[in-house]
Amino acid sequence: MKVLRRNAIRVASAAVVAGLCTAIPAAWAQSGGFPTKPITLVVGFSPGGSNDIVARAIAQPMSEDLGVPVVVENKVGAAGMIATNHVAKSAPDGYTLMVSSASPLVVTPHTSKNVPYDPQNDFAAVRLLGITPEAMAINPKTPAKNLKEFVALANKQKVTLSSSGNGGLPHLAIELFRSAAGGNVVHVPYKGAGPAVTDALAGHVDGVVVDLPAVSAQIKDGRLRGIALANDSRSAFLPDLPTSGEQGMPSFVAVNWIGLIAPRQTPQNVIDRLYESVSRALARPEVVKRLADAAVEVPRSSTPAQFKSFIAAEHAKWGKIVRDGKITAD
Repeated sequence: MKVLRRNAIRVASAAVVAGLCTAIPAAWAQSGGFPTKPITLVVGFSPGGSNDIVARAIAQPMSEDLGVPVVVENKVGAAGMIATNHVAKSAPDGYTLMVSSASPLVVTPHTSKNVPYDPQNDFAAVRLLGITPEAMAINPKTPAKNLKEFVALANKQKVTLSSSGNGGLPHLAIELFRSAAGGNVVHVPYKGAGPAVTDALAGHVDGVVVDLPAVSAQIKDGRLRGIALANDSRSAFLPDLPTSGEQGMPSFVAVNWIGLIAPRQTPQNVIDRLYESVSRALARPEVVKRLADAAVEVPRSSTPAQFKSFIAAEHAKWGKIVRDGKITAD
């Protein structure tokens, strides 16, 4: 009797093990075994800009969630187009992704004649990560205390404004400002927000227009004088910084966004896995705080389908602005 019981236990145990062995490969096949190796988040601008800040904020939480290293790689140049083209031409397997701002996806394709990728068809949307307006800040030695005085200065002499590169959203914001202000406003492009801010701090240019995160710390500590937020409402991160509309320039409005994209034809199950992972990362209090400290607002929700529709709408919006203003980066 005992022998029969032991045999029954062995058979039952073998059945359980066999069931587990069957279930594990089935689950593995369903997920595609993703991920099994490091994932790279490509950033098209230099360290210190908003894209880089967001990428580094989500990299470690995603790594912990996915069980593989998630690394950030900066591929700088051509207003983000070099990095964007690199991701467009990468294998659609979920291991090469891009943390992209509006510039290379919905602005540069309208301002440049030589875009080597199709912004509407070469990518799969994963999730909108953050939103931040453009900000104008000037060197404290520049003789202007606010936007009105800076406009008056531009009508008396040449003023220089740096940006993170030709054809990007900050460049477009400067063109919007020049159109509204008149005067002699000279755009000085750099390879990323970091160098653009650095030269404004050094006084090599009169001021800078970049995403708010790239200059929020410098404005807070007084190393740069914030004179305008290019938005129709103030930011909770810098509540004392007046908007362009408040200062009589409502047309000077440019709000940037940052999102996660993958090469087109990336399998839907991989997109879903990445969406779930980055959403969990953005829900972590320490990530929210890190982004808030950098003046980046996290959207409440943004599914891959919603983000895809958002990109299409932004592409149409900025295309009209570029055409109406006859703005070019070439």
